Amino acid sequence: MNETVPDSTITCPRCGHRQRELMPTEACQFFYDCKSCGALLRPKPGDCCVFCSYGDVKCPPIQAGECGC
Repeated sequence: MNETVPDSTITCPRCGHRQRELMPTEACQFFYDCKSCGALLRPKPGDCCVFCSYGDVKCPPIQAGECGC
């Protein structure tokens, strides 16, 4: 049984700020506010959440192969 990685570093595409964040384990996170420039991040087309689009680790539902987004 594989364990999921609980956190991911999000990189803001607007200002390049990197922030380590704990990811929700049971759901995908659709919005994220950049801690530096305040940009509201949304997933890229085809991605289920901001961690899949801008994080260095995909969200826990994707890691577990259970994303129904």
